[in-house]
Amino acid sequence: MTSKPYLTGHYSPVADEITATGLTVEGTLPPGLTGRLIRNSHNPKPGITPTHWFKGSGMVHGIRLNEGRAEWYRNRWVHTPALEGAPYMTDRRPDLTVSTAGTHVIEHGGRLLALSEAALPFELTADLETIGAYDFGGKLTSAMTAHPKEDPVSGELHFFASSPFPPYLIHHVASADGEVLESQEVPGASAALKHDFAITEHYVVFLEGSVTFDPAEHSGIPYGWNDAQATRIGVMPRGAGGARQIRWFEIAQGYGMHFANAYEDARGHIVVEGPTVGREGWQRSWNWWVGAEGRGAEPNSGSRSRRWTVDLVAGTVHEQQTDDLTVEFPTINDNFTGSEHRFQYALSFPDDLGIGNHTLVKYDRVTGARQLLPFGTGQLPSEAVFVQADGTTGEDEGYLLTIVSDLNADASKMLVLDASDLTVPPIATVHLPRRVPAMIHGSWIPDTAL
Repeated sequence: MTSKPYLTGHYSPVADEITATGLTVEGTLPPGLTGRLIRNSHNPKPGITPTHWFKGSGMVHGIRLNEGRAEWYRNRWVHTPALEGAPYMTDRRPDLTVSTAGTHVIEHGGRLLALSEAALPFELTADLETIGAYDFGGKLTSAMTAHPKEDPVSGELHFFASSPFPPYLIHHVASADGEVLESQEVPGASAALKHDFAITEHYVVFLEGSVTFDPAEHSGIPYGWNDAQATRIGVMPRGAGGARQIRWFEIAQGYGMHFANAYEDARGHIVVEGPTVGREGWQRSWNWWVGAEGRGAEPNSGSRSRRWTVDLVAGTVHEQQTDDLTVEFPTINDNFTGSEHRFQYALSFPDDLGIGNHTLVKYDRVTGARQLLPFGTGQLPSEAVFVQADGTTGEDEGYLLTIVSDLNADASKMLVLDASDLTVPPIATVHLPRRVPAMIHGSWIPDTAL
């Protein structure tokens, strides 16, 4: 038996690739939900024990819905050189095709891409078979973040490359059809770990936390907490030449793994939201990710929702904790990416001793209310993916899709929840043919996109 927490319980890898058709559905699937829910996770091959949770090879899991039917479930490893044991570091430089490809999966320009931030994306077919490394027609020569942002107005894709060595940060923009339009090195950036970022109508927003390159870290992910590393928000104007105008604002010490969103308010201030951890929370989370002593019972320790309001004229940042729940994986209706949103969703974790339930949370930023959907003992929902209902425009008029790992039944199910009210029963439940390991990120890909 392994002592690594990321190979046990909800996170236990599956040993094979399967396809199942004609899935059982309770309730009624909305006919407008025609497409694929695809999620990604770290799933090392049998007999392989990676030195870090994030070093496990990527495996995508997909559920195909078609006009009220659940046609199939399938899971596939992303077949990269890393899956066969190829080294990431060569004598001269990293091999950007050696990707775990296990963090996220998105669609852009009609291509399905599996992502891991230290390498090139990997293109997949609509049936989740691996095509190969994708470099935007040779124009991408750096790694690509696992958290690109698509502008809902222009369709442009913003993404970045972060490195522990110069150049520390490069910002890229691709057109709606996938052509790289511009790439800019961002001055003033440091070796701090940058996992996610945000866009607004006129700006790109980066976060550098107190986690930076640490050559003494031997887990294969060479980063660690450093009190001397300033925590900063970088605000960069969008467009050609914007990188030269970036401004960095120092904020309270911490680290933010994921942004919920950012936008410009009526005063012209930039509002940024996302959960953050302090030194102790980071270390206990990291110890879980590497399987070291002194870890919490969950992969996320002490992460609390936070809001920063940047006044570009005064050159100041106001920051506040907005909730006391331990949360991660914040999501919104992506139609509001870069603009002011009212509703926000997240996954709340039990406390650091594992006491309590995993819970999906809905925040109403206008009223300050929150709705909680707790899950029973032994049940872990995935990050909630919002899908707009056909013929609607309201921000929460749609569905939340989540896949639940149930250790009690050694099974999994996909829930279709009413995003406007988490307290009502699920609209539909799709029973899956196996227990699906707890996953990191994923996307709803409508048929029209592929």
